[in-house]
Amino acid sequence: MEEFVDVAKALSDSGRVRIFCALRGGELCVCQITELLGLATSTVSKHMAILRRAHLVESRKDGRWVYYRRAAGSLSPAAAGATAWCDEALGRDPALKEDAARLKRIICTPLEDLCRT
Repeated sequence: MEEFVDVAKALSDSGRVRIFCALRGGELCVCQITELLGLATSTVSKHMAILRRAHLVESRKDGRWVYYRRAAGSLSPAAAGATAWCDEALGRDPALKEDAARLKRIICTPLEDLCRT
């Protein structure tokens, strides 16, 4: 039951849902997620920690950048169900379609321009 509660908590915030849906298209750098949401890097990092704790996303570090993607492999039943539910229920959401359009532009921007430290 704890697994289910972790997943439910992780997806109880619209910002985290937006991030999770954005990752449907593949791996993103924290800077790209920050640009998409218009939030501080520290806020995005907190969101990512919650999504990671629920086993919904995985991360990898490459130099100075941290990349996130949806968790792969054998997902818990709660994580697998939440992933399918989000994809089906939110696939046509206008706000998320707008995010997807913005993300296409963001992905074309060199990371060096987005990830200024």
